[in-house]
Amino acid sequence: MATGAVAALAAAGPATAEESVHNGYKGRVTAKSGLLLRDKPTRSSRVVGKAPYGSIVHIFCKTRGSSVEGNNRWYLLMDGTWAWGSAFYIDNIGPAPRWC
Repeated sequence: MATGAVAALAAAGPATAEESVHNGYKGRVTAKSGLLLRDKPTRSSRVVGKAPYGSIVHIFCKTRGSSVEGNNRWYLLMDGTWAWGSAFYIDNIGPAPRWC
């Protein structure tokens, strides 16, 4: 996703419950120590939050980023703030998210 697109999404603010219902993409965090949420889809980007193990996250879309254990997919999450999480640590619930 282009940097401008991420900035536009971030400027839109937190997702509302209505957006989450219409979006429909969800996943469960599988990282035992919790999933670090980042400001870009890379392992070297700034950490902006953390999702606890077993929590359900709402996914806006997916993109390619830096590889985590051989998986280069990252999900743009919309749980209170816009942040990226490695798809390696998120099990999809239902259909796989759309591409950003």
